[in-house]
Amino acid sequence: MSDRYANFAHSGAGRLLVKRLGLPDPPRLRRHSAGDPVLAGPALIGGSGRLVEPIHKVIEGLPKAEGGDRNAALIFDATAVVDTAGLRALYDFFHPVIRSLTPSGRVVVLGSPPELCANAREATAQRALEGFVRSVGKEVGRGSTAQLLYVAPGAEDAIESTLRFLLSGRSAYVSGQVVHIGPASVDVPEDWEQPLVGKTAIVTGAARGIGAAIAEVLTRDGAHVVCLDVPAAGEDLSRVANELKGTALQLDLTVEDAPRRLADFIATRHVHADVFVHNAGITRDKTLGRMDEQQWQSVLDVNLSSQERINDVLLAENLLGGNGRIVSVSSVSGIAGNRGQTNYATSKAGVIGLVKANAAAVAARGLTLNGVAPGFIETKMTAAMPMFVREAGRRMNSMSQGGLPVDVAETIAWLANPASGGVSGNVIRVCGQSLLGA
Repeated sequence: MSDRYANFAHSGAGRLLVKRLGLPDPPRLRRHSAGDPVLAGPALIGGSGRLVEPIHKVIEGLPKAEGGDRNAALIFDATAVVDTAGLRALYDFFHPVIRSLTPSGRVVVLGSPPELCANAREATAQRALEGFVRSVGKEVGRGSTAQLLYVAPGAEDAIESTLRFLLSGRSAYVSGQVVHIGPASVDVPEDWEQPLVGKTAIVTGAARGIGAAIAEVLTRDGAHVVCLDVPAAGEDLSRVANELKGTALQLDLTVEDAPRRLADFIATRHVHADVFVHNAGITRDKTLGRMDEQQWQSVLDVNLSSQERINDVLLAENLLGGNGRIVSVSSVSGIAGNRGQTNYATSKAGVIGLVKANAAAVAARGLTLNGVAPGFIETKMTAAMPMFVREAGRRMNSMSQGGLPVDVAETIAWLANPASGGVSGNVIRVCGQSLLGA
């Protein structure tokens, strides 16, 4: 469903009215298209910490748009900030240049994880970076974003895939996020445009909407995609798989033998999978007092328990290849809660718990486990919402608009990248920096 308000706001008369009345002004977001450079213009780098050299090395190797005298990116290494007095360096760097950032510009601050700092004063100063970045994300406007990367000592050479994602149009609807990067073996792809060549990816709930977009983007990045969904969605599932030259697998993940059937399929057809995306999810919205037992149980089974059961068999039988990736789809509802969604919010908060509780054990096997938490994404489901609820969802974020399924898919593709080995245990919100929740 098209966003009629945004279309009007982009028109000549609409721009005048929006400005005069102080109405929400949805910017045109810079999203990735084939052949686009990572950087839309020059990048200004500041700071004096341990990441300055690695940052320069990455930036020098990135494709950049030519021309323009305004900065498309402002990048600051804050790892040298060891006490609260040192936070003045943020003001000194950003104050003179922040207002000249191009539309759809990028702000990235890199720091040290507070829990790994040498003392309490350094940890305090590093934690302060989160408030700074989230506020900048709400100030820059015009489709620009701001992010914080906490880079652990020893992970200096593991930042490239994350910088490439956050500086590019692929991260159009991701802002105000804190990403933790740890030491890891980094498998740099031969071609950054197709990092998944030779890989097999499995996407659940792939017949439509966000799942179909995930399958499409992973295919674009070179993967052979197994599109999985329930038998009732078989026609749509076959269409998606055929269009992508992938494989369709009809399977209800809640049936008792589903993990066994899936494991046998992977072992027989592909030996192992390289990327597994838990996207399947349902809603059965009712206030708690009006919700029946089946509405509660079905949502928990599909959205959460099935992920646990599948992960158990994937790990127990070594069905993920070396440097494998698991990505679980949560929701902003799992962070902020939502009226009429106690079942859904419980399941999606549980997905966040699953990621946090299991990431270390998964990392010990050379794998990564991350989550994404979409906010208001334009799908058939959100199009069916009451008008005022739908409009509130669209406007209550820093972008003043809903996201697209491809925004979730691009984020998952970054987490699936072989070079993202240092990114594990993260839950990334794809919400345009929603005003709800954290």
